Amino acid sequence: MVTTPFKGAINAIGWERELVGDFAEIVSKIARDGNITVVNQKQLLALQLTEQGQLAREVILNDWQLLEAHGASPVLNVIEYYDRDEDFPFFPTDVYSFHVDRSPVPTDTFLCTYYGAPSEIIPNAQCVQKVQVSEIRAELRKLHDGPEADFDAFLTEYFFDLHYQPLPNAQPISLGIGNLWRLAVDHPESPVLPCVHRAPKEMPDQPRLLMIC
Repeated sequence: MVTTPFKGAINAIGWERELVGDFAEIVSKIARDGNITVVNQKQLLALQLTEQGQLAREVILNDWQLLEAHGASPVLNVIEYYDRDEDFPFFPTDVYSFHVDRSPVPTDTFLCTYYGAPSEIIPNAQCVQKVQVSEIRAELRKLHDGPEADFDAFLTEYFFDLHYQPLPNAQPISLGIGNLWRLAVDHPESPVLPCVHRAPKEMPDQPRLLMIC
């Protein structure tokens, strides 16, 4: 998965898996602090778990080690919900909006949802950059307090240019539970377009258990 190159329209590669273990038990045993709780390996190892919970923990720790061996820095989160962007009501820039990741250096985004609602991606051909939609662009110009020559820099500064709008009849793709995904990021050396994705709306009483890096 990590060595297969992105090319053409392929900017997401998934490792489909049927995982064993009780990941819900892990979520229930983690002491949550706020809407997003970051869990380190020491905390994970300290959990008193049943046999099925231990199997789930082994899966997570193995993924952690594989990603670190690849040079990534995994973060394990229990997510009740993400903060909503209320600065620009007509154009939210939170992770519930379809967006791409950007980096100044070559990198990829890795993620796996072990429990809860999974993330979604959408083919680039089925969406349009929001800042290119005339109505949205007109509203953004009203927010921009500066010369026209600085407008594009304004869009980048506030991350407006990272967000996308699905076209009519677009079909988002669920990344599923337990699958480990590698998504293309917008960086200077990328041979493909960045992968457009979003966080899902969380399910009631079912926090997400997500590894991302």
